[in-house]
Amino acid sequence: MSQHFKETPHNGIVDSGIARVIPCKQLSMSDPFKWLILGLKDASKAPVLTLCFGLIFTAIPWFITYLVQLTGWHLVIMPAIVCFMLIGPFLAAGMYDVSWELEKNHVPSLWHSIKAIKRNAVNEWGLGILLMVLMIFWLRVASMVHALYPPYLDENFENLFPFLAVGTVVGAGFTMLVFFLSAFTQPILMERKVDLATALLTNMNAVWTNKAPMMLWAFIILIAVLIGFATWFVGFVFLMPLIGYATWHGYIDTIETKRERQFE
Repeated sequence: MSQHFKETPHNGIVDSGIARVIPCKQLSMSDPFKWLILGLKDASKAPVLTLCFGLIFTAIPWFITYLVQLTGWHLVIMPAIVCFMLIGPFLAAGMYDVSWELEKNHVPSLWHSIKAIKRNAVNEWGLGILLMVLMIFWLRVASMVHALYPPYLDENFENLFPFLAVGTVVGAGFTMLVFFLSAFTQPILMERKVDLATALLTNMNAVWTNKAPMMLWAFIILIAVLIGFATWFVGFVFLMPLIGYATWHGYIDTIETKRERQFE
């Protein structure tokens, strides 16, 4: 731990020379499943918006795959999909807004969800740029892996396996880094209107303090993504909005607030 941070038994980071760190609560292993149940309730209350967001999150990987296939570089299909996963937390702002509106007993709308990005625009776009930088860096690493593939080899599983294995390991590392940086960062920025450094450090503190429950949550997200891949992205129609709604409830459950929220 850097000398700039103080540690306590309850929080990995409680003070920083960079920004304020909002304390987090202690989670239990059952909490991620509770978030999923609350996410299901939100989906049932806003079925049209859920379908809308689900179709968007399904169309994006379809489009990426189509563009990659046009190039003939089949080895970069998976890295391109990982790019979608990297910027997913940023794109999910609209779904967080739906859950937030439902908690206020308001009727959510697509236009209100689109405008959610403007609540803390500078810092939210800053998060988007950060994720885009990670995406570009990942693409560069993926292109290096692709460049190492000898052109004279047939593209069969035996020849492709070492390169797919390396790409998978590196992609998993990038994905875990993004989770550590952005599991709840977007909801923090939306509701608290804090600066990006505060949101990032608060999120990192929450993940670090609640390692086991948050790793379970990351595993649940991974399973949802794998199901989406197995169904040629059709599963994303339902799974991506569910994860988005559940993430909002995870944020509400995890990050402390000085006073009780009036919409709870």
